[in-house]
Amino acid sequence: MPWQRDGFSRVTDARPNLRAPQARAWAKAAEFKGEISMFNRFRSMPATAMAVVLGCALMATAAPAAAQKKEKQKKEEEAKGKGLTASKGFAPALKKMTDATAAKDAATLQAALAEGQTSATAPDDKYLLGFYQLQLGILNKDQASQSQGLDVMLDSGLTPPENLAVYNFYSGNFAYGAKDYPKAIKRLEAARTAGSTETSLPVLLMDSYLSAGQADQGIAVAKTAIEASRAAGQRPSDELYVRPIKALQAAKRNDEMLALMTARLRDYGQPQVWRQTLFSVLQAAPAGGTPKEQESFTLDTMRLMRAAGAMTERLEYDEYSALAASDGLPGEAVAVIAEGEQKKVFPSTDTKLAARRDDQKARAGNEASTIVAYAKQPSTLANPKTAGATADALVGYGHYADAIPLYQAAAKGAAEKDMWTYRLGVAQALSGDKAGAKASFGQVTGARKRLADLWTVKLDAAAPPPAAAAAAPATN
Repeated sequence: MPWQRDGFSRVTDARPNLRAPQARAWAKAAEFKGEISMFNRFRSMPATAMAVVLGCALMATAAPAAAQKKEKQKKEEEAKGKGLTASKGFAPALKKMTDATAAKDAATLQAALAEGQTSATAPDDKYLLGFYQLQLGILNKDQASQSQGLDVMLDSGLTPPENLAVYNFYSGNFAYGAKDYPKAIKRLEAARTAGSTETSLPVLLMDSYLSAGQADQGIAVAKTAIEASRAAGQRPSDELYVRPIKALQAAKRNDEMLALMTARLRDYGQPQVWRQTLFSVLQAAPAGGTPKEQESFTLDTMRLMRAAGAMTERLEYDEYSALAASDGLPGEAVAVIAEGEQKKVFPSTDTKLAARRDDQKARAGNEASTIVAYAKQPSTLANPKTAGATADALVGYGHYADAIPLYQAAAKGAAEKDMWTYRLGVAQALSGDKAGAKASFGQVTGARKRLADLWTVKLDAAAPPPAAAAAAPATN
């Protein structure tokens, strides 16, 4: 019978061997480049927004000693932890700084800061110098000056608890922009501890760790942030996936890389992301096994690529149809080529693929009309190998439900049980039996475990939650 594939329906046209020259081409395609968006470094918030956030965050400042405030009021302010008391010698410079800031007079403020440097003696004086250094940086749109002012304030130990999150975040943001990653880590961790809710903080902190060569810490930050976003009903930033995946790929930590790429598909299930993930699965697949076993794994991978709508290049349709034809599945080979023609990936006059299509049509003959009846014969179900081969042919013709009992029979055999269980899950998924498919995929433990996990993600896919709020755009 034509669906008994041993030695039958082998293609006669030469095709590239995926594990030879084509492997190099696919390896290049599999290199993770972040197809949706390459990682763009965050820039600081515009000076106008900075002024709103930082310029209003100073503690209520007590009047200089020269103003001779009542002692009672001074003590009450200090008891509440909301007062700063300037020393007598610093008071004149402080008044000039305050007036210049209110007038947005950067030149006068700079002169007052220089005067204050010589008269600041008390810790409160120095904190106030830092604050007005920050204001000067905001007026001049000078990040270095802003960063310097924040450092003085934070290092003084006088920053009010309610301001620690915002001050540390911006200090870390500036350090990140300057590629001072150790400092960025210190400040951003402090901001996180203080309860910062800045949406860009996890990405900045993650990338600071990764850029500092601390991959495990960066990946841990990313995973925590991803699950926190999902728990809140939001879609995590794609950068929380992209940068760790690139770092894992560079470190050749393939299992971890593929696990994170699989998780990414829960939130970013676009066809190009599926394509990128499956290329990586192929590239990371073990080189062991016979050539036939390797081709079988590749065929299953490309079936998932097709189911995910991720086949976009002629090369993929060529390889898929050649593998199906080689495996004695003319119906599937013809269907794949017809799909590529319909999607206009290649013209129907493509010499090589048109010849294969016509050859496989002739080989199929009347198989499509007779195979369902053959599949129900007791002798077919009694032989696990024959049952599995027949089920493969049925799936190639789109008879998914009819293939299920055959795969179940094949999975009872000792040989290739894991493969038949995996393909049972695929047939169940394609027939609409979601629960049955997930149960079957849960039993897969061998080389196709990663593919089974990916099918489960596909089955669980629903409308994605709303994207996390984007960081404020920079206009500096």
